[in-house]
Amino acid sequence: MTEIEIREAAKYFPIRSPRNSGKEKLVVFENLTFNVEQGEFVCFLGPSGCGKTTLLWSIAGLHDLSAGEIRLRGQRIHGPGSDRSVVFQEFVMFPWRTLQGNIAMGLELRRNKSIANKGAKQLVDELIDLVGLRGCEKAYPHEVSQGMRQRVSVARALAVEPTVLLMDEPFGSLDVITRESMQTKVVDIWKRTGKTIIFVTHSIDEALFIANKIVVFSARPAKIKEIITLESPTPRYYTDHRELLTLKDRIEKLLFYEMQ
Repeated sequence: MTEIEIREAAKYFPIRSPRNSGKEKLVVFENLTFNVEQGEFVCFLGPSGCGKTTLLWSIAGLHDLSAGEIRLRGQRIHGPGSDRSVVFQEFVMFPWRTLQGNIAMGLELRRNKSIANKGAKQLVDELIDLVGLRGCEKAYPHEVSQGMRQRVSVARALAVEPTVLLMDEPFGSLDVITRESMQTKVVDIWKRTGKTIIFVTHSIDEALFIANKIVVFSARPAKIKEIITLESPTPRYYTDHRELLTLKDRIEKLLFYEMQ
């Protein structure tokens, strides 16, 4: 089943300057057309500034398209909705709340349910286990690591039970060891929940490690260079999948020519 349909999508921003007549515009992406199927783990991969995040935010309903349309299960997206949750690179925590309280915040705001509600408390408890925070749920943000705070961000996004989880370079600020741990954890969450995940990255290694589909974008204005489907189980390690080295080389060449 098709989860998301992107049809002839384009996004422009006006260029404002004293010499600008008002007709000049920055073209971020244009003529993007592809589908995301239900339950896929899709990585948007491309050079920095090519429009990956802008497209993700358009799917989230945080940006309006300049042309074209995006549909979620057949319904055109016109704005944010509880069927989509976003995990940002810069995680925002409420310092006066415990990790448990931070996870519950999204649920309380969107569904008007207090953590005291039996069903809400059970869901938060399940999410604490899912993201591996059991034993730390009563800690405050300043008492835990960046990686643990990002686990809270993932759990908080899942608390509203979205159809689609949108992740905008969520592990970009983490150290290498923590980043790989979180990549493995998010793959585990994907397998256990069956959520459709769209994940923005500029790391070829990260995309090959976690995704079952990679959409490779050109430099701005972004166009689709190639859509790659991977059949082997995730997470993938180069020592186990020698063909990944060949695929990495192919993607590097695609992106290298974009930077010339």
